Amino acid sequence: MSVIPISDWQLALAVGLVVITAVITALLRLGLLKSLIIATLRTFAQLFLMGWALRYLFAWDNPWLTGGLLLFMIGFATYTALERVSGAPKRHYGLTFLSLLPGSVLITTIVCGLVIQGDPWYSARVVIPIGGMIIGNSLNGISLALDRLYSEVRSHTGEIETLLALGAGPWEAVRDRVRAALRAGMTPIINSMMAVGMVFLPGMMVGQILAGAEALTAIRYQIVVMLMLAAAVAIGSLLLVALHYKKLFTAEEALDPALIESRGSTKR
Repeated sequence: MSVIPISDWQLALAVGLVVITAVITALLRLGLLKSLIIATLRTFAQLFLMGWALRYLFAWDNPWLTGGLLLFMIGFATYTALERVSGAPKRHYGLTFLSLLPGSVLITTIVCGLVIQGDPWYSARVVIPIGGMIIGNSLNGISLALDRLYSEVRSHTGEIETLLALGAGPWEAVRDRVRAALRAGMTPIINSMMAVGMVFLPGMMVGQILAGAEALTAIRYQIVVMLMLAAAVAIGSLLLVALHYKKLFTAEEALDPALIESRGSTKR
């Protein structure tokens, strides 16, 4: 069985599904119509742009270009993660980038070099898809973790300030808030692992089956993918919270006044 191609008119039929969604959104006045249209246009533009770039990357197969693209993807994911989090200071872009970088590079290297063992293991055709999945899922994890960290601190400022006044250090004061943030970042991937195969079939597995791969071969790849995503999300969320929590405090180890002010403005 060969790859099943999708023609332009078949792609247009798929767009019809989004049109139906847009109509429902408009009729119910959910306020999501503009976002849905923009997201659809960005999906087309970004994926076709990436597809065009990958054609050349796969042909050249230059490890430096491959590494450069991965760094760009991590940088874009960092920007997207901070945009999703309400109230997170944009000046923390570097910390968020450093949270994504080690886990993404480490897990991609292990999976491509030791598990899949492509020839060569750093081939763009192997590294880019694997790295992209890792970065994308890490993005979701750290976005949720960071958003929960800031929301938890804002909603517990009184408790945190009391602990600080009683002599607790910054870590002791926000330890429970950090745990809640880590749980928020890890929960989606754990839920996916619980339901995979029985409730839904992931995209990579479906793609391989449609391309003619044996079902058991596709399953083995999907198991590797789920495990690598869990590890990447855990590492990214842990590094993110570890690097960010100190930024919640001033040099004198008092809670950042900006967080207290933002909490007050939210109440009003």
